[in-house]
Amino acid sequence: MEAAELGNLAGVRHVLLVLSGKGGVGKSTVSAELALALRHHGKKVGILDVDLCGPSIPRMLRAQGRAVHQCDSGWVPVFVDQEQSIALMSVGFLLEKPDEAVVWRGPKKTALIKQFVSDVAWGELDYLVVDTPPGTSDEHMAAVEALRPCRCLQALVVTTPQAVSVGDVRRQLTFCRKAGLQVLGVVENMSGFCCPHCSECTSIFSRGGGEELARHAGVPFLGSVPLDPELGKSLEEGRDFIQEFPKSPAFPVLTSIAQKILDGTPARIA
Repeated sequence: MEAAELGNLAGVRHVLLVLSGKGGVGKSTVSAELALALRHHGKKVGILDVDLCGPSIPRMLRAQGRAVHQCDSGWVPVFVDQEQSIALMSVGFLLEKPDEAVVWRGPKKTALIKQFVSDVAWGELDYLVVDTPPGTSDEHMAAVEALRPCRCLQALVVTTPQAVSVGDVRRQLTFCRKAGLQVLGVVENMSGFCCPHCSECTSIFSRGGGEELARHAGVPFLGSVPLDPELGKSLEEGRDFIQEFPKSPAFPVLTSIAQKILDGTPARIA
């Protein structure tokens, strides 16, 4: 497709939709940490937060309260670091007050998502990570429709180990098949609790649900991210977990997932 037809997405090499049919599984956590891990692999990353009713990415990256400006090409995303290696767009930047609720019907949500895709001046990006709300509703269909012109559009599915979550996430994989989305892999989040004192990992929920889901669906299993107090604290404080906690039990899992994504996304042909 010609660059003129792609518009502001012309410089984006890969688009990765982070999906789950279940709420509370940690899609935003995975999106934020994946962006940081890809940045530490030397990639330039954008994050599009289309979880319109629960925009948490700005806080996780210590960017809340920042303003969005206009340029000739549209909206300028918020850069979370001085090197401008991570660009972020979220409805959280457009709210007058941080506690303001987004009470919108489907058509208004759909229109904003399409505007985020078409009117944000992303520039040159190696990866655009799209953090989505739970389910398979208007927001997901709008995002897929708006991003479909990108040739390297893939999905990353997040679950937790227990059966009730895996069952809902299985429906998300069905959505991907119906929408024609290639699934890059499944990530199991909250996969056991790692004690900060003795490093023993205890399976608080059940175990292995994500890997079993990936096996049944015939898609790659990318890894199991444990419950890690240091990871939770870094997200609360908007710190760079990948840089600051290399000895954390979650660190090798997250960097391994990022490497598998790099290996599974071939260079785009210009």
